[in-house]
Amino acid sequence: MHDLNGKRVVVMGLGRFGGGVGVTRFAHARGASVLVTDLLNASQLTDSLARLADLPDVEYYLGGHRLADFTAADVVVINPAVDLRDNTYLIEAEAHGAELTTEIQLLIERVNRMRVIGVTGTAGKSTTVAMIGHALAATCGPDRVHVGGNIGGSLLGALDAIADDHWIVLELSSFMLDLINDWSPHIAIVTNIADNHLDRHGTMADYAAAKQQLLRDQVAGDHAVLGESVASWAALTPARVTVIDRLYKGAMAIPGAHNRLNALFAQAAWEIATGVDMSAFHDAIATFAGLPHRLQLVAEHNGVTFFNDSKSTTPESAKLAIDAFEPGVVHAILGGYDKHADLQPLAEHAAKRCAAVYAIGQTGPTIAGLARQVADHCPVHGCADVDAAVKQAVAASRNHAGQVVLLSPGCASWDQFTNYEARGRAFAEAVLRFTDEE
Repeated sequence: MHDLNGKRVVVMGLGRFGGGVGVTRFAHARGASVLVTDLLNASQLTDSLARLADLPDVEYYLGGHRLADFTAADVVVINPAVDLRDNTYLIEAEAHGAELTTEIQLLIERVNRMRVIGVTGTAGKSTTVAMIGHALAATCGPDRVHVGGNIGGSLLGALDAIADDHWIVLELSSFMLDLINDWSPHIAIVTNIADNHLDRHGTMADYAAAKQQLLRDQVAGDHAVLGESVASWAALTPARVTVIDRLYKGAMAIPGAHNRLNALFAQAAWEIATGVDMSAFHDAIATFAGLPHRLQLVAEHNGVTFFNDSKSTTPESAKLAIDAFEPGVVHAILGGYDKHADLQPLAEHAAKRCAAVYAIGQTGPTIAGLARQVADHCPVHGCADVDAAVKQAVAASRNHAGQVVLLSPGCASWDQFTNYEARGRAFAEAVLRFTDEE
């Protein structure tokens, strides 16, 4: 366990949305001398800095990094967004004796791994985590369940409230797992694997290797719940393995076969964790309303429904969102930042299954071009942005009851938005504006 008392701690990456706030407060409270450094400048980090304003002795170096800060550090806490490849600052820090760690590593080394449920995968992990947390809270009590990792805020500040018999449910991204050593959770869930984050990991093999850390250090007596696309990963763990190859059959408040798949992952984890009669899980999951920006119903106007699935940042997740509805009714808004994923399967799937495709952002021209190659009765529109796409989709779906306008980009948001939440809000605002104009 990393002892931070009296140590010189460098937090590498504060982030616009406070990714480094929790660990900065944690290190400061444990007696560390803390310096926060970020490539962004103070004007770009206003909200995050405001959350640390009551800690006047925290130092900052913003708008870049100084090598001297890293060579003088005892501990460097690395934000998951930091690219590890050939990173001079980290190489020099380690060469000068610094320990490299992360917020999630500081958390997991302080909690009972036998009460940790870890979830990863290319698609579905956020909803699966939220479903597990929702069902466990309904069964065990909300104060005995803690949801964190890549979803929600930092759990480091809640450590004093986390008892050894509480459940901790963590969404773990490939970036987080890439930096975890010698640890896997008691209950590990891998939903699936598909092309993603190749701009960061370089190859599909390296991306998969990061995900596999969730299983690699499990021991006999642990549990692994695997989707069909990763069923072969059972060979990586001595844990008892369950493969999810069907859909949940109970009542649900949110649409889509993929959400029924997520629910079955959640059911498997809940059953392992509680052993309680399954009717309690069915009752809980029937009240799960979903997460913001994940197939979130925005509005219904003249029989047309509008869904915000801005959290869809991979081609596979966008395909799943399209398949949540009947063929021929979806007006799909696709595209965004280019993470170098293979967009051809998504473009072709959308062209064959949707009522129309509206391609936006940096990858818009690529998606539009690929879709047009196979489109038959599906119009394909190149649009400058979300606003233009919504305007066209509203006009095209007008007076066609049962049609769906769906924002499910299949790409990250960083080309035109600061994050997927901002993209989702822009979609919702455009929907309300253009439907009001009719």
